[in-house]
Amino acid sequence: MKRAGFRFLAAASIAVWAFGTARTSASEPTDDVFLFAHFYTTGESGLHLAWSEDGLHFETLNGGASVLKPAVGAAHILRDPALMRGPDGIFRLVWTTGWTGKAIGYASSRDLVHWSEQQEIPVMAHEPKAQNCWAPELIWDPAKQHYLIFWSTTILGRFPETENSNRRPDRNHRIYSTTTKDFRTFTPTRLHYDGGLNVIDAMLAPEGDRWLLFVKNETYAPKTEKNIRLIRCETPDGPFSPPSPAITGAYWAEGPSAVKVGRTWYVYFDKHMENRYGLVTSDDLVHWTDLSDRVEFPKDARHGTVLRVPRALIQPMLQPSTGARGAALP
Repeated sequence: MKRAGFRFLAAASIAVWAFGTARTSASEPTDDVFLFAHFYTTGESGLHLAWSEDGLHFETLNGGASVLKPAVGAAHILRDPALMRGPDGIFRLVWTTGWTGKAIGYASSRDLVHWSEQQEIPVMAHEPKAQNCWAPELIWDPAKQHYLIFWSTTILGRFPETENSNRRPDRNHRIYSTTTKDFRTFTPTRLHYDGGLNVIDAMLAPEGDRWLLFVKNETYAPKTEKNIRLIRCETPDGPFSPPSPAITGAYWAEGPSAVKVGRTWYVYFDKHMENRYGLVTSDDLVHWTDLSDRVEFPKDARHGTVLRVPRALIQPMLQPSTGARGAALP
């Protein structure tokens, strides 16, 4: 595994912070718009962007062309992109580079058009029985002044108590994490969340002085779940509450992306088997309304990130253009 010049530090400290929440309701005029970073399973590979005024109707940007074509990983694919903007104004992107492997992809950009050189972060290189690194997420912790990267991995034989809850007994996904200040040195990978069940597609978001962890329940037995659950936590490291009942319906939901709009939480997700996107909302994080029939996303768009950005940022991409790789960023 090529380590791409990265060093893992001798001690770990884990904390997280999610992207800033919106200032207004989705229908009110604002200088911010909704940005959707995603991939397609068909057609042109790479990172694609779409935008929305109201958080419901999304249209493609950059003339529908990819703004970043994958160049790392054995398969050279870019799936499950997680995008956030740090306090320095730089966008940081991590993604799944393959169905198997022990690394994730990373790149950065100031304008979402010109990108740094892509790199692999070998987050599970130390685990000989690690099978994969799926759906990484990236967030910033202002208190500890570092970034957290977290993802799901199966390590053969690690959690025998749930090995029969999956259609493939060798799957036992848990959430692992590492932290970094400079994307050159990283704390040792550690187990971040183990709630006693198979979970993938985790994301963390702050809510007041507490935290919300959204995960996809990857349980197949005794019944198939495939839904989004909410876990509350006093700190990013826990203690973690038991998972909530499913906040999504009787369909296969994955890749949650949560944005707070005024008092309302919007949780977008990939309706995997239906090849379209869904949305549930809540004002109290207990009662959820399914608005999936009201959202419009680009056809064949899959698992990605929804966040708020200044309107001026996307203005250059409203006209067809070709993304190019620019000077290296940290």
